[in-house]
Amino acid sequence: MKPDIIAKAFNEIMNAKNAGKSSVLIRPSSKLLVNIFEIMKKNNYIGYKIEKGAFNSINVEIKKLNECRAIKPRFNVQMKDLDRYIRRYLPARDIGIVIISTNKGLVTDKEIGEIKAGGCLIAYCF
Repeated sequence: MKPDIIAKAFNEIMNAKNAGKSSVLIRPSSKLLVNIFEIMKKNNYIGYKIEKGAFNSINVEIKKLNECRAIKPRFNVQMKDLDRYIRRYLPARDIGIVIISTNKGLVTDKEIGEIKAGGCLIAYCF
């Protein structure tokens, strides 16, 4: 069984944050993880830099992040049922984001209304 790269990366970020560190090196990386980090960077939770070399690694700078976790099991949701999961994972309606994988790519819970499609819940952060 392959390890969950997303859950491992989020655990490393949260461990570094709880230890008082401002940055952490994530290894291994994937395209999906880079796309998730790009969404988090747009929402100013983290900053990241991809480091090329023998190992593909990502240096993540922690900014205004309180918590980030992978959602397991990965629930498939329709747009009408998404509100239930937002209330379940986020502390308040306008605080944080839920990252959803759709057939149009990765989007947040705030952008899903433009796509008018459901998807698979990947992660949340606030």
